[in-house]
Amino acid sequence: MFFWRLIQLIKKNRKFQFQFYIKKYVKSSSDRKEKKKKKVQDEYAEADEIIDLLKNNIVVYGKNLVKDYSIGEFIVRAVDNVTIKIKEGEFVVIKGPSGAGKTTLLNLIGGLDTPNEGSIYGNGVKISDMNEESLASFRLIYSGFIFQNYNLISTLTAEENIIFVLKTAGMDLKESRERAVTLLKKVGLGDRREHLPFQLSAGEQQRVAIARSLSTDPPIIIGDEITANLDKKTSEFIRDLFKDLKSEKKTIILTTHDDKLIDLADRIITFDDGKIVEENVISNK
Repeated sequence: MFFWRLIQLIKKNRKFQFQFYIKKYVKSSSDRKEKKKKKVQDEYAEADEIIDLLKNNIVVYGKNLVKDYSIGEFIVRAVDNVTIKIKEGEFVVIKGPSGAGKTTLLNLIGGLDTPNEGSIYGNGVKISDMNEESLASFRLIYSGFIFQNYNLISTLTAEENIIFVLKTAGMDLKESRERAVTLLKKVGLGDRREHLPFQLSAGEQQRVAIARSLSTDPPIIIGDEITANLDKKTSEFIRDLFKDLKSEKKTIILTTHDDKLIDLADRIITFDDGKIVEENVISNK
């Protein structure tokens, strides 16, 4: 269309308009070149950033993260321009008051939610740009989640809750069942494997949830206030279990107010009003 208009102008010898269209075309072409050049530069910069993450064993990287929620006519900023890096094998505790945005931050870095702004990398892979199907597959092998309210499937037994994850990950039934039994024994529930969630105590349900999170042997374990509703004995059992996971060099990220779990941390992040307000690296860990 452009060139057809140009030919018509030339035929009519309309010099001024001819020059205008030429300049417009040159400018448009120049703009496209600049955009393409910037895109290439951005891609190179991102590649350099990923190489740097891998060199420094950074397995979780959230860059300039922003997450907003709409509540009626109001916008609540749960995470406000947060940048966080977590190294392989690091035990990180995030603490802060209720409503500070800790759970939202966990959901973002674990791929359960997507940010309004910013980028999230897991093991050098940019997960914030993934579609839901790819993200679900990535979560299966990348991270194990433990929720405060357990999130067990009510119609499945303790064993079946674990088998469900393993079957989704592609493991055959026989191997899945063997793996589920092994994990339930590890959390002290070998004799409760055929019980439904409502037949288990709160502590037992949380131990099933922990076993489920370990089912695919993910490199990262993410937990949200995992001992908040539990008795002292169960909390101590979970603390010992996480001490073992730490010795296995798992990367662990927890929100918690439990001093026994906080004592295991390599780094403590204080989170308030959607922002990191303090970080403390614990020596001699």
